[in-house]
Amino acid sequence: MIGVRLVQKVSSTRGFAKLAPHVIPALDRAVHRLTRGKVLLSAQLLPGVILTATGARSGQPRRTPLACMPEPGGGTWILVGSNFGRTGHPAWTANLLAHPEAEISWKGTDIPVTAQLLAGEERAAAWKELLKFWPPYATYQARVEREIRVFRLVRKP
Repeated sequence: MIGVRLVQKVSSTRGFAKLAPHVIPALDRAVHRLTRGKVLLSAQLLPGVILTATGARSGQPRRTPLACMPEPGGGTWILVGSNFGRTGHPAWTANLLAHPEAEISWKGTDIPVTAQLLAGEERAAAWKELLKFWPPYATYQARVEREIRVFRLVRKP
């Protein structure tokens, strides 16, 4: 597990926070498109989805590759608006707040979902699990004054 620890340490740095948002999503989108939804590069380390949400201002579909934490039992996923520990909320979180009906590509399958912003005890419980899942989230939160947004995506019936 030295590889995972090394990646966790590197992903907690400010340099990673500056570079990663420009490189990782572009690579993920390209590989996902080339493999027709079968491969998501970042998912080789963490589970990942491609979120398709409606733009808060544009109303246009926006595709964003994101790490996720699948919850036990299937049918729900946790997304974290960490923005790699950068100061502002990522745009996809505003999109979900404005338009909670979305779709994810999960392991090559398109799944309609509804996003729920977590708050209070529900957020605290999810955050505790997220820190076990990916400890760098604690570093990201410590680096910013905003509360990092946490969403639960629920598969639509």
